[in-house]
Amino acid sequence: MDFLPAFKIDFIGITLLVFCGTIGVQLLYLIIFNFRLLIHKQKKDNSTYFPPVSIIICARNEEDNLFKNLPAVLDQDYPNFEVIIINDQSQDDSKHIIEAYQKDYSNLRLIELEKNKHRKFGKKIPLTIGIKGAKNELIVVTDADCKPVSSQWLKEISATYTSKKQIVLGYSPFYKTGGWLNKFIRFDTVSIAITYLSFAKLGLSYMGVGRNMAYSKDLFMENDGFKKHYHIASGDDDLFVRDAATIANVAVNINPEAFVYSDAKPSLKSWLNQKKRHFTTAPEYKLINKLFLGIFPLTMYLMWFSFFILLFNSQWYQFILLLLAGRYMLYWLVNGLLLKRLQMKDLILVYPIIELVHLIIMPFIYYANSSTEKKAW
Repeated sequence: MDFLPAFKIDFIGITLLVFCGTIGVQLLYLIIFNFRLLIHKQKKDNSTYFPPVSIIICARNEEDNLFKNLPAVLDQDYPNFEVIIINDQSQDDSKHIIEAYQKDYSNLRLIELEKNKHRKFGKKIPLTIGIKGAKNELIVVTDADCKPVSSQWLKEISATYTSKKQIVLGYSPFYKTGGWLNKFIRFDTVSIAITYLSFAKLGLSYMGVGRNMAYSKDLFMENDGFKKHYHIASGDDDLFVRDAATIANVAVNINPEAFVYSDAKPSLKSWLNQKKRHFTTAPEYKLINKLFLGIFPLTMYLMWFSFFILLFNSQWYQFILLLLAGRYMLYWLVNGLLLKRLQMKDLILVYPIIELVHLIIMPFIYYANSSTEKKAW
């Protein structure tokens, strides 16, 4: 039996072409997107000028998170910044905790939103109020359950921002804890981050994460804020990027000192609810982004489908096994290095397995959300 038997234009031959073509597309994605992010060099800014910054945090019943995480935000090594917390109809002691911190931090401001039965819950109105009330042009947004990994977070983000780069996309991973659920959630998060950050580097920005991003107040006002998608509960981050991003005005920062950490959901049910809410914005992306985002998983399904057909054809099984192994080795190498750079080294060893599980599970979560609309945030 020859290792490479004669090629014929029949069912097996067409299936082989599909298999090779899908792997070719995936390797193209790997080079254009993932590898591009891997070799990204964070520019060092040696200037002594730091633009004034307004940090905006929306909070609703976040007393524990505010007590735990707010000091890390307030203690940033930065010469001129304010922290605005919009306390949105909280019924716990959030207000008292914020007021207690105000005694020690003069740059901490509180905007209190009283209970209003006519307004649906969501971050967009509170966030808009905070941005319009901000004193400074550079807006940095994060959440009450988030904690900057270092006191240099604000310097890192502001150093990436320029008059031309008016949107800065940061990275916001989850803390590592025990168990496979935590591994899977962190893998999902870092996979999404690799995708949106690498797309941004190519000028195809389609989303950001509101736990760690920045943009100019002028840009926000020029694009009418969230007006175009107020009717969608989520999307204060990715849909704003969809509307405001251009091919040249987005920068990324993956310096570890610019990371902002938060806790992953503790149960499968709570994580699934979170994912369903996030999926509500995906149909709103631009067509070109949806095409690029959809082609890759499609090639994965076609690859595996054609692989199993060819596997039972004794003439080609050695070739397809070698080609599939080569594909996984390259992905393991490039994405393994990316996982290391994004402080997720423990996921490198299980990467091939968890990638396959992720591929199988995510479509079920996405389509299960087609008739579900979440109102809480």
